[in-house]
Amino acid sequence: MTSGKSDELKGRVKEAAGALTGNKKLKREGKADQVVGKVKQTVEKVVDKVKEAID
Repeated sequence: MTSGKSDELKGRVKEAAGALTGNKKLKREGKADQVVGKVKQTVEKVVDKVKEAID
């Protein structure tokens, strides 16, 4: 599974490529990938906090 940071970075690259080429679909995909990355990072933080609370 890819980490949230790598998804966010991938999204930024896609969004930039879409903006440079005028490809709206690629730009939207990039923005979506960034959101997925941020959500994954948040979930990872929550999981870590839960694990700390259990220990």
